[in-house]
Amino acid sequence: MTTERTSAVVIGAGHAGLAASHFLSQRSIDHLVLERGEVANSWRRERWDSLRLLTPNRLTNLPGHRYDGSDPDGYLTMGEVVELIERVAASSSVPVRTGTDVTRVRRTDDGYAVTTSQGEVRSRTVVIATGACNRPTVPGLRSAVPASVEQRTPFTYRSPDELADGGVLVVGASATGVQLAAEIQRSGRPVTLSVGEHVRLPRTYRGHDVLWWMDAAGVWDQRYDEIDDLTRARRLPSPQLVGTPERVTLDLNALRGLGVELVGRWANVRDGQAQFSGGLRNTFSLADLKMRRLLGTFDDWARTHGHDGAVDSPETFAPTEMPTSNRLQLDLHAGEIRSVVWATGYRPDYSWLDVPVVDEKGQLRHDGGVVDSPGLYALGLPVLRRRKSTFIHGIEDDAREVIDHLAQHLAVRR
Repeated sequence: MTTERTSAVVIGAGHAGLAASHFLSQRSIDHLVLERGEVANSWRRERWDSLRLLTPNRLTNLPGHRYDGSDPDGYLTMGEVVELIERVAASSSVPVRTGTDVTRVRRTDDGYAVTTSQGEVRSRTVVIATGACNRPTVPGLRSAVPASVEQRTPFTYRSPDELADGGVLVVGASATGVQLAAEIQRSGRPVTLSVGEHVRLPRTYRGHDVLWWMDAAGVWDQRYDEIDDLTRARRLPSPQLVGTPERVTLDLNALRGLGVELVGRWANVRDGQAQFSGGLRNTFSLADLKMRRLLGTFDDWARTHGHDGAVDSPETFAPTEMPTSNRLQLDLHAGEIRSVVWATGYRPDYSWLDVPVVDEKGQLRHDGGVVDSPGLYALGLPVLRRRKSTFIHGIEDDAREVIDHLAQHLAVRR
């Protein structure tokens, strides 16, 4: 099998990989996009059935493609996201090779050797566009859960119909956790939600989607080199939001209204007893405080930019209500809980990357997407260059700047 040569290899054909290809093509840089499955593979294979984007359609833009549909305030379904990415790939003539699994990337004298299931490619540069959600993060507690309780992650959960009849313990209260808790509760299965640190947001504020405010007020455009604690910013959980035609708010108060029981962070399992932290009140208070501060930022922007009279008056939101009875433990042998769904986050997978650029926590060492190895780049990671980096509409600015750096690297090498 012959070895191919190219100037750039992009690994991953999701929205980040297509954005990289767009700017590589603009600069007439020869490249290949390698995808282990199909275009938009993770959107097809690793999402639950009812999931919609958190961002309104008006913000769902990719390089060279702007939303021009009839529902700017709606939220795309997963099928619609797949169609969008497929359409972008086809209309841009992206040089993508599907069904091509990258098994190893190593340094060479003039760049990188990319070993794939279809042979080897030698490239002067590599862009890692595989994202940060390749594997679910599940704590070691899972090994102490009784065998009688089935366990799932968002990668193996598709709908409530697949779960056993009976109670469900959802662990994690970010966007994934609250959405799954609500969906499962509505299916008739009683849900207990284990709540840790979370970001509370209303779906709409002063007549606009809350993410419209994030965009308009410039919060999303804050650069990575302007953030005091970048490590913490990159680890923040996704906000408690859901995309629905009704634009409903899905916070913990709404979940309690549905009948979901709230407990603290799952801290331990002892003799089949799940033990929860008693710090729920403090967790609620901190999330409420941060929400009020952010909404205050929006109010300040509206006043400063002359929009105060053009939108509804500032709104106030009730504090997160404490449960009347706060359970600190739950017997997993008693049959009350039949399933556990771990909505405890995701992590990237760099097992194929044979370059010493991954830290002890499995995170890529990079400076705004410029990885700690000449000619190696990344896109689609949290707060890569801006707070909006992981959102579809956030990839354009990041990709433009990262590919600018890549082009300069190639020019110097020449």
